[in-house]
Parts: sequence; structure tokens; C-alpha cells
Amino acid sequence: MTASAGKPHSLDVSPIHIVATLFYKSDTPSHFFPHPDASPHSAHDVLPQASLDSLRDGAVPTANMSDYPLEPPTPGPNPLDHLYGSYISQSCLTDFFVTLTNMIPGLMDDTITSRRLEQSKFCRVVEIIFPLPSASALTLETLRRHDAVSRFEREWNVEAVFQSDTIYRRYKRLAVFDMDSTLIQQEVIDEIASLIGVEAEVSAITAAAMNGELDFEASLRKRCALLKGVPSTVWETLKPRITLNEGVTDLIKALKRLGFKTAVLSGGFTPLTGWVGANLGLDYAFANHLVVSDDGQTLTGELTGQIVHAQKKQQHVLEIAAKENILLEQAFVVGDGANDLPMMSVAGLGIAFHAKPKVQMQAPARLNSRSMLDVLYLLGISKEEQELLIR
Repeated sequence: MTASAGKPHSLDVSPIHIVATLFYKSDTPSHFFPHPDASPHSAHDVLPQASLDSLRDGAVPTANMSDYPLEPPTPGPNPLDHLYGSYISQSCLTDFFVTLTNMIPGLMDDTITSRRLEQSKFCRVVEIIFPLPSASALTLETLRRHDAVSRFEREWNVEAVFQSDTIYRRYKRLAVFDMDSTLIQQEVIDEIASLIGVEAEVSAITAAAMNGELDFEASLRKRCALLKGVPSTVWETLKPRITLNEGVTDLIKALKRLGFKTAVLSGGFTPLTGWVGANLGLDYAFANHLVVSDDGQTLTGELTGQIVHAQKKQQHVLEIAAKENILLEQAFVVGDGANDLPMMSVAGLGIAFHAKPKVQMQAPARLNSRSMLDVLYLLGISKEEQELLIR
């Protein structure tokens, strides 16, 4: 599907092409109430119902004046997705083409093409490819953080992921994952802390470290010190609590069928990282080593060996790629914390998956959809092809 049919193509045949993958955020409707003229919604959209039944005559929502806003909220862009359809509609695509041509001097609309990555009537993922004119001063990084793109995303309730459209984008060979809050839903050290009643202290340090507010290694040692005296059998106690994020098992299955090498690099601990890695069939697993007491009964609260901090994660990516003779452009990295940003920066694609706010701002790409299987869309793999891979 092209943006404009029947027009002569632009004479600018720049070798640089960009692919933008648009995800409609159907799992997180952006507007509480639908527009009265809205098109039919997808089956996944849940529209909450409002009720004033709880308000009796003369009642007010609150008697606390501090709860009232001091000034009206700043108006945002109009909710166009609820007007034209809660999916990637043709109106949404047309607006995106206009947004691109307005922000990129020399870009002709007849050089923009699009491809639906779902054949459903309510398609939620579309891939748009366009050349970056040689005269344009815009870079890939500028596109990713452009105000016009941000406004478009908010208006249409979508996320746009920009990449260079090269053969290495479509044919990647190495997938590297953080573990806590990425492959699994939990933060392991927080789970241990909850068992011994120091969850609040440890969680506060974890949150600050993952958001880049504290040095990771210093914060890790500080948290580990609180675990002194924990039984060394704690890992078996924790295993039933560990839950994979949605889509992880299918994603790994699909990647292995495509011949990928896979790795988990965790700032957590080897017993659980190795267990998760083995269950998923990953090729590499690296994490930190907690010291066990001489009698083997308890944790000492100390660490031994090299710490898997941000720089060590980056080093592991470089070493695995070199060992497997894989170009870094053929690697993608998925993580959620500030300590994942360095390894994202050396890979062909770094993906912040449900990441901390600061990480989403700095990562090359962000993805906040329900399933991690959606990572495959960023490689240009359609929903139908995904179903074939995991069948």
C-alpha cells in the first residue's frame, strides 16, 4: 500500500531508508470515554462505565480542598483514535504520512509505503518505510524524539519505533535480554527481601537504581547486605513465585526456530538466572554470585566475582557477538532499567520493554504492549508469520 498512487516518484533516490513500526496501544485506551461518533472498537478495547449512583443529593466528591486542582489542566491533543477507530485506521496512516512530509524537507508522499503486519480488520501494527532525503539534516535519533512524532503518538494512542531499514534489521541473529522485570515479572532481590521483612528498604533502593538515580553496583551491594542470614535454600522457595512475562516463551521459541543465539544478562543472581535460562533454552546466562556461609546454610550478604553491572552487560554483548561471529547490527537487546542502556547502545536495536520513565526517554526504541512476542514485529515479521513460527 502506498501513500499516494499514480504519482511520479521523487528524483531523490537516497540510499538511506527508515522504517517506522506503529503499534496501536489497544491494551491501554487513552481516553476514558469514547467519542459519540466513534467507529466500532476492537474486541480488546475495554471502555469503563461512569456512574453517579454513589452521589446523593447535596453530596460532594471530597471535602478536602487540597484535592481540588488550582488551575485547569493543560489541554492535550484531540483523541483522534476514538473518532476514527481504535486501531491503525487509514486516517491514522494518512496523518502519519503528512506528519513525516511536514517534518522532513524533501520527502515526497509518493515515496512512502506501508505494510499491515496484521490482516485483521482492526489491524494494530503497521510498518511504514520511507527514504531520508540526502538534503535532510534530520537523523534517526532526531526522528525518534521529534515533537511532531510525540504529538502524533498522543493523538492516535500509538507508539512509533524508528529504525534504519537495512538487511541487518530484517535478519538479526542474536537476542539478549535482561531478566528481572523483563523476562520475568518480578525483581528477585525484592522477592527475597519480602521473605525476611525488609521489602520496603530493598524496593526503594531497587527503584532508584533502575531509574538511574543510584550507582548500580553500590546499590546492589547495599541491598545484598540486607540479605545476611537468609537460608541458602531461598532459591527453591522463590522458584514458584517466578512468573514469565506474557509472550516470552513464544518469543524464545520463534527466535530459536529462526536460528538465533539467545542470552540473559542479569544484575540478579546466578541460581535463578541459570534456572530461568535453562527452562527457556537460552544459550548464555550471566548474573551475580552471592556468597554462602562456610557451613552452606545461609547467605552472608556479600558478593563474589565480577559484578554484572551496566558496563559488564555491555561487555558480555560484545563478547558473545564476537564468539558467535555475529555483527552487532544483527543483535537486539531488551531491558527495562538504566543499567541496560549501555548494552542497548552497542546493539543494532535496543528495546525498552515496559521500562522505567528515564529509560524510555533514552532507549533507541520503547515497547509497552502486553506481549513481548510483539518484538517480532520490529523485525518485520507479520502476525501470520509469527503464528507459523510458534505453531
